[in-house]
Amino acid sequence: MFIHPWDSALDDAEWQAWIADGHDFGQLCVNGPPGRPPVVVPTHFTPDDGRLLIHLARPNPVWTAVEHDPNVIFTVIGDYAFIPGTWRAKPDTPPTDGVPTSYYAAVQFTCRARIVDDPEAKADLLRRQLAHFQPDGDHAPVDPDGPPYGRMLPGIRGLRLDVVDVRAKFKYDDHKPVEHRTAVADRLTRRGEGLDLPTARGQLRRLDRVGTWTP
Repeated sequence: MFIHPWDSALDDAEWQAWIADGHDFGQLCVNGPPGRPPVVVPTHFTPDDGRLLIHLARPNPVWTAVEHDPNVIFTVIGDYAFIPGTWRAKPDTPPTDGVPTSYYAAVQFTCRARIVDDPEAKADLLRRQLAHFQPDGDHAPVDPDGPPYGRMLPGIRGLRLDVVDVRAKFKYDDHKPVEHRTAVADRLTRRGEGLDLPTARGQLRRLDRVGTWTP
């Protein structure tokens, strides 16, 4: 992922807060065995003290790839929108001469994957995921020897992804003048399609912190 200086995370707290704000679905990318393409799996994940926790069905082809190469990438993308060229034209040029772009936020985790097969360890992983996704506790106990999870645990495998590096990108034209970015955020809000509203919020959040960007 290429990151311009003006698109980089301002600090670790920025991408951590973004992930915590409901961005818990991404793509696990694993090198395939020789002669095979990479394996890419969309899935929910749970951040867990320097790790990402995942579970997947046992028949998933990702396991062969992970066993071949446990060095993986997990990518989370969100708050994206297409920005028409007419919105980005400079004041002294015709609107049709503007160049379109995409706005988005993305966080890429480089990880070392560890497969979890022990029944109690898988149960513990599921408990941690349920604590994240169902914090009210409105689910049956995850007991490897009891229903309903005990009979289903053999059908899944867990993954602990130990994070070794994080790269974050917030692409919202931060190198352009404050007036331009404010106007684009307003247009996104008025258009209101797809992820326009969270994209506008992301741009305004960055605008408040960055102000006029300087190298």
